[in-house]
Amino acid sequence: MPVPKKRTSRSRRGMRRSHHALRAPAAAACPECGSPVAPHRVCPACGKYKGKQIIGQEEA
Repeated sequence: MPVPKKRTSRSRRGMRRSHHALRAPAAAACPECGSPVAPHRVCPACGKYKGKQIIGQEEA
C-alpha cells in the first residue's frame, strides 16, 4: 500500500481545504411584498413570480 513519505504541513493542508468553505444561500427581496425569497423561485408569502399569481389563485 502506498503511504505518504512526508507529513503534510499545515500550510499545504490549509491550501487544499481553501475551497471547502460554505456560502450563505442567496436571498432577494420579493418585488410584490418585500419578503426574502430565493432567486428564480415563487414567493412563499404572496405566491407570485415575475408579477404573475402562481400559488393561491384568487377566486372572483
